[in-house]
Amino acid sequence: MKQARYKEPLPLAVIEAARAGDAGAVEQVLQYYNGYINKLCTRTIYDDCGQLHVCVDEYMKHRLENKLIYAIVCNSR
Repeated sequence: MKQARYKEPLPLAVIEAARAGDAGAVEQVLQYYNGYINKLCTRTIYDDCGQLHVCVDEYMKHRLENKLIYAIVCNSR
């Protein structure tokens, strides 16, 4: 059975700075959620030879990151 790995939560000061529009804090939030976003955007594809490939859908990843940024910055007012 796989054991859950827990990360330390983001400090409240980083969250407040991100909501205020600090680019460095927004980058910290994106880095914190990077693994989760990658997991959501993982796709299984087959090539022409029928071999299985697991990869991250970069288009979807960028969309989710943009939605997260929008939720942080635009909903803080």
